[in-house]
Amino acid sequence: MASRKLGNSEAKNNKWIKEGRGSGQHSEYKPWITVRDLPSDGRVHRVFGHKSQRTHHLLSDIELAVFLLLEWHQDIVQIREQFPLEIETTRQIALESGIDHPSLSGVMQYMSSDFLVNSQDPNQPKFVLQVKHSEALSDARTIEKLELERRYWQLKEVPWFLITERDIPETVIKNIKWLYPAQRDEIDMELLIQRVDYYDHHFTKNPNKNIIDICKNLDIAYELQVGESLGEVRHLLAKRCFTFDIFVLASKLKAKQLKTGTAKLLQEAYRVSNQ
Repeated sequence: MASRKLGNSEAKNNKWIKEGRGSGQHSEYKPWITVRDLPSDGRVHRVFGHKSQRTHHLLSDIELAVFLLLEWHQDIVQIREQFPLEIETTRQIALESGIDHPSLSGVMQYMSSDFLVNSQDPNQPKFVLQVKHSEALSDARTIEKLELERRYWQLKEVPWFLITERDIPETVIKNIKWLYPAQRDEIDMELLIQRVDYYDHHFTKNPNKNIIDICKNLDIAYELQVGESLGEVRHLLAKRCFTFDIFVLASKLKAKQLKTGTAKLLQEAYRVSNQ
């Protein structure tokens, strides 16, 4: 659930509903809350989803980590972030449970779940993930709102899970922290593709070598500054031009563990990063 500093008026709620927010499937889905709706000082992320072929709006580093985990999981077929709950239902649950419904200046606010996920796993074809920092769980009001959300999905017979940073493998966190600074670096599309071809060539020639060793050798061979090649590879990984198993520490990756994105995906990822 996003921690918004600003709420919506009735008019704004109606406007968002007319815009189709919170509706649609796969590439047509529109999240209820986007990064543009939040203060600019937050650690928010716009990430191109290879499964959905659209931009996902993630409102914290933990949400980004969970999203990447979902993206890497082969059984996951759809990820809908910032999914709104039916306000009539949450109001009724609040009334019956004696918990105050979220509101601002007398206007009832729509609640949202961080991720509504569809899976090919027949044992769990749909589930909901709500992401919170563990320290937030010491706040009584936060717990109340989580309870409203939990009861909502229980009524809908959809499994609901709460995730904190403690549930995310340390390796994943390290990888994301390493990749994050390079995610927003600007680069010309033509140069991006040239770099992909260049490193793909060297990775293919040295499948069993660690990518750091390959980069060091390239720095020496071409008289580059120390770390220049690794910096470019990190940028390509952050842009998802090369994909890898997020559970493997990036510094331990061998060249054969990287997969190259298609030209179409590269172009789309580039377009999204420059929106």
